[in-house]
Amino acid sequence: MQPVQVETITPAQIEVRRVDYADPGDAQALVQLLDGYARDAAGGGQPLAAHVLHGLPAALRQRPQAFSVLAWAQQEGAPPVPVGLVNCFEGFSTFACQPLVNVHDVVVAPGWRGQRIAQRMLALVESIARERGACKLTLEVLSGNTSAMALYLREGFAPYALDPAMGQAQFLQKKLA
Repeated sequence: MQPVQVETITPAQIEVRRVDYADPGDAQALVQLLDGYARDAAGGGQPLAAHVLHGLPAALRQRPQAFSVLAWAQQEGAPPVPVGLVNCFEGFSTFACQPLVNVHDVVVAPGWRGQRIAQRMLALVESIARERGACKLTLEVLSGNTSAMALYLREGFAPYALDPAMGQAQFLQKKLA
């Protein structure tokens, strides 16, 4: 049996750009990547509901505080393939009296991980956040997602604390039915 060879895509063959929620190709790529993430254990292991798949791009388009970034891989002779997604939402820091940007979803398709695609997408997110006058980027990560945590630490993210004596911030949720 011959070993399977995996072609590594060089960074020059990856295009990272903002999503145009009104563009059908971008909209399809967004929901395809997000659904793949939702089906993964790190995303909860369940597919997105049909109404989310059909309505998310339009709902994001209606929110000026939302922006997304897609990574596209281009292989010779083939159409571009969506391989990464970051969804972000602008919030506001009352302590700094400036906007902040929350990185809400970071997705890299399984066959494309380990090629610094998330790093390139986060660099564009940071650039957009700076254009918006944001004072910081925030995100949450599951404690068991060690590869994502390593990425975020490498990219300059750190646990949040105001006073070390008070401990680190914890991300909590309360679902509303």
